[in-house]
Amino acid sequence: MSHPAQPQRVCFLLQVRPERLAEYRERHRAVWPEMLAALSETGWHNYSLFLKDDGLLIGYFETPDLQAAREGMSQRDVNARWQSEMAPFFVELDGNPDEGFLQLEEVFHLD
Repeated sequence: MSHPAQPQRVCFLLQVRPERLAEYRERHRAVWPEMLAALSETGWHNYSLFLKDDGLLIGYFETPDLQAAREGMSQRDVNARWQSEMAPFFVELDGNPDEGFLQLEEVFHLD
């Protein structure tokens, strides 16, 4: 019996500027519907962000193909607008947040 391919689990880190934490939280309470749709349509699923009080941001999502998901979002106008507005929230970011995050290695998983 064949099993469907498991999605790739992606966990990443970014650092939010401490003076922008409240605004960052507020902006993510009202993510644009067009941005949410684009993420879903391009393969970003089960997506969560976790924020520590010192600004450490941990993101997690599942995708069938990380490269395809990134490429899909890179072609969406709404993503360019969102990333441009989000970039100033981050410390030591090289490029857009969706391209410059530090991806972590998965060392354990229990289904």
